Amino acid sequence: MKEHTVAGLTKKEWMENPLLKQLIDTEETFWLNPNYTSMFDHPIVQAAKVKEAEERLNRFAPYIAIAFPETKPMNGIIESPLVEIASMKSRMEKIYEIAIPGKLLLKCDSHLPISGSIKARGGIYEVLKRAEEIAMKDRGFKETDNYELLASDEYKELFSHYSIAVGSTGNLGLSIGIISAHLGFKVTVHMSADAKRWKKDKLRSLGVIVKEYEEDYSKAVEEGRRQASLNLSCHFIDDENSVDLLFGYATAATRLKEQLNEKSIIVDEEHPLFVYLPCGVGGGPGGITYGLKLAFQKNVHCFFAEPTHSPCMTLGLATGLHEKVSVQDFGVDNKTEADGLAVGRPSKLVSNMMDSMLSGSFTIGDERLFDFLRMMAKTEAYYLEPSALAGAYGPVQIFSREEGEKYIMKEGLTGRLNQSTHIIWATGGSMVPKEMMERYLTRM
Repeated sequence: MKEHTVAGLTKKEWMENPLLKQLIDTEETFWLNPNYTSMFDHPIVQAAKVKEAEERLNRFAPYIAIAFPETKPMNGIIESPLVEIASMKSRMEKIYEIAIPGKLLLKCDSHLPISGSIKARGGIYEVLKRAEEIAMKDRGFKETDNYELLASDEYKELFSHYSIAVGSTGNLGLSIGIISAHLGFKVTVHMSADAKRWKKDKLRSLGVIVKEYEEDYSKAVEEGRRQASLNLSCHFIDDENSVDLLFGYATAATRLKEQLNEKSIIVDEEHPLFVYLPCGVGGGPGGITYGLKLAFQKNVHCFFAEPTHSPCMTLGLATGLHEKVSVQDFGVDNKTEADGLAVGRPSKLVSNMMDSMLSGSFTIGDERLFDFLRMMAKTEAYYLEPSALAGAYGPVQIFSREEGEKYIMKEGLTGRLNQSTHIIWATGGSMVPKEMMERYLTRM
């Protein structure tokens, strides 16, 4: 029988590469991107498009404030807190016997209004853009009109003639299902077996059609895309390829810059910023990384975090094969408790963008995710879902591994670390049912 090969090489030949051997053996890894450059110039997305997304979200703010009363204090702006987590920092330093210089903060996208995850940025944005396009085409709606009108029965009836579909491991489907149902769209969410039951139940309670697949995320997306193509009135939100999702995520950076200014935290050449982002297919962290690079240029250093059993972005970037390779090609099972990160193949769009923009990535085992989950709850009283804790391993990796020291020296950061800021990007958790969170906290 002919031996299975990937890009013409056998598994044994791939295993001769130390990093790939670790990935294939599902060991925790830390990878520095050899193609990373601090010179920021990328042709795929322009800053003007991110600005356009910010303006659209501002136009929709009156609608959001009416449709989701919890956003009224923010005047309809969907944003999350940025908090310093000094107690968590001290605990991490003690357990891992390291020093984390500078400040450690938590970006609480876990507590974003409406859907309680990072997906409230990109997913909700793309649905709002679609609603605006329909309103303008069918009713002559204008940008200068009152967007509160979109909450009326007239517009709900209009949107009911159109459909939205998406493939998801959980949180993207949740955010798109919630906003689409509020607007009046017919919604179908194609969900992989990895998605948690409570997320599917929540969607069904809103009248969303949930189609389940025994296979993983890639199958859910593939089937969702195929079925949507048969319906001319259906807009498929493509987590693997959508630039609109990317624009929505990228708006986080401008708001983060404002939050840092409010806290008198400087980001410049003498005050570097490190950001650690959980990564599934790559849309959310990729969009945020792009926005951060627009905002802070060479002074921000972004690292992706992936489960040891689903290291699709690291694998795609490290091999140079991008979306042409999956973890399953190497015999990795793509099974993890971090359901939002259970993705076997990276986004073509994002992996190509990150090829020179991403500083590096690391992987984390499931048990360590739960260790950080309990640690965060005990020290800071923030209750997050497992996938949202992946980024917490970033500072540990930077300041305990030889690769981290190499990166700091290569980027000339050695004498600037005491003025550095580190942000763990929490991607979900506030909507986790109480009984589920109790199981997370007591899992041994």
